[in-house]
Amino acid sequence: MSELVLTTFDWVPEMPRGFVRDLRVRWALEEAGIPYRIASVPFETRGEAHFAHQPFGQVPWLVDGDLSIFESGAILLHVGERSAALMPADPQARSGVRQWLFAALNSVEMAALPWAILAFSGERGKSAAWAVIDDFLKIRLQHMEAVLAGRDWLVDRFSVADIAMADVLRLVDHFDGLAGRPACRAYVARATARPAFIKAHGDQMAHFAAADRARAAADTP
Repeated sequence: MSELVLTTFDWVPEMPRGFVRDLRVRWALEEAGIPYRIASVPFETRGEAHFAHQPFGQVPWLVDGDLSIFESGAILLHVGERSAALMPADPQARSGVRQWLFAALNSVEMAALPWAILAFSGERGKSAAWAVIDDFLKIRLQHMEAVLAGRDWLVDRFSVADIAMADVLRLVDHFDGLAGRPACRAYVARATARPAFIKAHGDQMAHFAAADRARAAADTP
């Protein structure tokens, strides 16, 4: 079996730490028990080799032998297909995981991410754009609340779909956007209490903390 190499940034500012999307892949690999190592690329300069792997200059990407895969959803699907722990064998359940994985990225994150960006920028409640995005997210969360009120996980058991959905909802909760959505909030709490998430989150935070120390040392005369 080939070594898996997960590439993320060498450093990021404080705000996105704990939310950079290599976390989703770390989490999946930890859940699956698949060994991997971390590589990094500069945050402040994006070179030709970076764009060869990730055409938008983002992270993460995963190298698995001859494969180089970008986009966190595609990587989660790839890891899930390698792990019975994250992708059920039953065709109907497998289809459910796939559709909920895409729903997390296409139906929920497309509303959650612009909402979070506006919330972080201080636009919350201050503009027409905020009102539109806030209403859009509320509709998505209303549907997710109904779904999650009756189940622990999106399919019969925890899967890559839950990694994606919980991470999307976790960002909303970071800005208190799940207030009044007890099922969504409980779902995030269940997911983030898993040992694999705790390790993945801690490892990402340690990675960027080490970068802080290296930058500080380089700046010391």
